Amino acid sequence: MKAKRSIGVFDSGIGGVTVLKEIVKILPQENYIYYSDSKNNPYGDKTNKEILEICNNIVQFLIKKECKMIVIACNTASNKVVEELRSKYPEIPFIAIEPAYKMVYDYSYHEPTLVMATKGTIESEKFNLLYHKYDNHKTKLLSCVGLADIIEAGDKVKLKKYLQKTLEAYKGKIKNVVLRMYSLSSSTKRNKGNFRR
Repeated sequence: MKAKRSIGVFDSGIGGVTVLKEIVKILPQENYIYYSDSKNNPYGDKTNKEILEICNNIVQFLIKKECKMIVIACNTASNKVVEELRSKYPEIPFIAIEPAYKMVYDYSYHEPTLVMATKGTIESEKFNLLYHKYDNHKTKLLSCVGLADIIEAGDKVKLKKYLQKTLEAYKGKIKNVVLRMYSLSSSTKRNKGNFRR
């Protein structure tokens, strides 16, 4: 029998569906509400204030839908505003995404690596703390402005052209690419679970 109250999951587009699928595998008896904010996608090009306002509106919507927990399936929002949301809504456990650059450290430390992410993620304090902690000194950071829009539009021809142009300088020089690999973590007292993908 399904639980009555739902787990809310939101992303700045449809990419967070992959996060939702992994959570459903772990917690199949739960109800879920998925909020895809394609209207404001991508968050990475916005200011912290704009991202906080957008996310706050989504959280209020999910709370009105009686969600008992909220998963932020967006790297930029997780890096930029999760602590503010946790402070503002202490009664709600927030589960946030963290870039899994550590996987390079664990499995392929000595190989050249390219991290592809939004400008917001690469410039975020949270990502930079992780990056400097596990830096293999062979890593390039690539801010992929506009890539999220192309992915959301589903234009494969445009996507291929974008990647060919953007990645030309790295051809034959990179062993690892970190794109959308992440872990979900919670720092709340009520829920210290950890999901990994």
